Amino acid sequence: MARQGKAMSSLEGEKTVHPSESNELALARTRLAYERTLLAWIRTATGLITFGFSLYKFFQYQRQEGIEPPNRLLGPREFAILMIGTGLIALLLATIEHTVNIRMLRKQYGHVQRSLAGFMAALISLLGLIGLLAAIFHQ
Repeated sequence: MARQGKAMSSLEGEKTVHPSESNELALARTRLAYERTLLAWIRTATGLITFGFSLYKFFQYQRQEGIEPPNRLLGPREFAILMIGTGLIALLLATIEHTVNIRMLRKQYGHVQRSLAGFMAALISLLGLIGLLAAIFHQ
């Protein structure tokens, strides 16, 4: 018992954390977790979009060299469009989920910082959409 009393007295001189500060730190950790999750989805979507567009360009260059891919139900161009579209859909769904989560935090706790990850998701979506349109409309 004497030990516990001594430990408590040594803690008395330290700064105590107020519940509001604790809540603010928990809010910041939660928001950052949502940001990291969206950034992970951005990396995944960027990989899918890049892979799809690279496939499209590779087979486009082969076609210019006179090498024709075999006729199949799902050719290289269609597969590239599928990959780019999958990346864009994944990014859209992740952005929607992120937005819902951030709005929930704002509703419960008031002011929550703006999301830089959301801006990056919009930028990658725009670039992916340009790549998708290039793959669809350029033979």
